[in-house]
Amino acid sequence: MPCEDLHAALADHAARRAHPVVPPQPCACPVRVLADRPDGTVVRHGHLVVKAHAPDAGPALHARLTAAASPGLAGIVLRPLAGAPVEACGRLLTCWPYGTPVDPAAPGAAPWEETATLLARLHQAPPSVLGQAPPAARGPEKAERALARLRNSPLRGAARNAVLAAGAAVSVPPARTGSAVCHGDLHLGQLVRDPEPGRGWVLIDVDDMGLGDPVWDLARPAAWFACGLMAPEDWVRFLTAYREAGGAAAGPPGEEWRQLDGPARALTAQIAAQALVKAEQAARPLDEDESAFVDACARMAPLPHGPALDAAT
Repeated sequence: MPCEDLHAALADHAARRAHPVVPPQPCACPVRVLADRPDGTVVRHGHLVVKAHAPDAGPALHARLTAAASPGLAGIVLRPLAGAPVEACGRLLTCWPYGTPVDPAAPGAAPWEETATLLARLHQAPPSVLGQAPPAARGPEKAERALARLRNSPLRGAARNAVLAAGAAVSVPPARTGSAVCHGDLHLGQLVRDPEPGRGWVLIDVDDMGLGDPVWDLARPAAWFACGLMAPEDWVRFLTAYREAGGAAAGPPGEEWRQLDGPARALTAQIAAQALVKAEQAARPLDEDESAFVDACARMAPLPHGPALDAAT
């Protein structure tokens, strides 16, 4: 079904959920497409958002939604609005309260301590929140899929070769199963301020949440730091807050790269692969941040494994 039909279905469902009156009345609420990707399209209508999940979301989505609504994740993950998902255009639609996101124009105000604390609390949540047949966190899978998309793209050249070589050189267990509740796709776009009074930042986007090795949730900040995109003092703040909140995935101070090196390399290759594919599709050059990840891959590929990635900056 054409993209325009999906957008119309999302807008219609959002309006009906925002204003449950019959017949529907016109309103002056802001309506905006917040995201439009194959794995998720999000439309805002006033105080709520509606998300169309990936076509292959399947039964695992229901387990993730149940977890997000459970008391065990209260104050950690944004709670979905009541009501079962509905289907439109072959996609499952869910409703959420709108929360104010992190301001991308103010990187110095990024809530690193709050992010780390939320992760630590998530990693300590009871695995039972995901039900009797818990889905696996999809961090490792996302890295593999990004490299596969680059491998199968028409893009050729030194940058592509460096990223694929860096991805192939990563030696890290796949960690498809594990005992901790993990987010699966952590970045600063996955935080919003909970609209409920008295609450602070919460995590959003449960599509990749599941049981797994929590070190994968730390891998993206580690990759940012290693590529020079996260200030050393912010990295220290992040790790300190994570440990102080009870997070154990980073290991003791001074030994974090024993845990993080492989996953951070994998995330570096993943982000670089995604950047190359997106830039090729949009017929544009890489931006500065994207170039930093591709350059890191060029440095990573011939290096032996070990805590060298953090020294690459």
